[in-house]
Amino acid sequence: SLTQSRHSRHLGACAAALACFGDITGDIGDTSGDLALAAEQLRVARRELGRITGHVGAEDVLDVIFRDFCVGK
Repeated sequence: SLTQSRHSRHLGACAAALACFGDITGDIGDTSGDLALAAEQLRVARRELGRITGHVGAEDVLDVIFRDFCVGK
C-alpha cells in the first residue's frame, strides 16, 4: 500500500509512461516503433520512480534552478 498520495500519483505516471512505451515498441522484436520516443518514455518512467525513492538526477536539479531562480539576468 502506498502511504502518500504523491507516491500513488508518481507510480501512476510511471505506469502510464510504461504503457506508452509498450504501445510504441509493440511486440518483442518489432523495430517499426520510433526508438527515440520509446527511450523518452523509459526516461519518464525512471524519473517518476526516482521521485518516490528519493533519487535526484542532474535533470531534476536543472529543473529547479530554471524554475525557481532568475538565470541570466
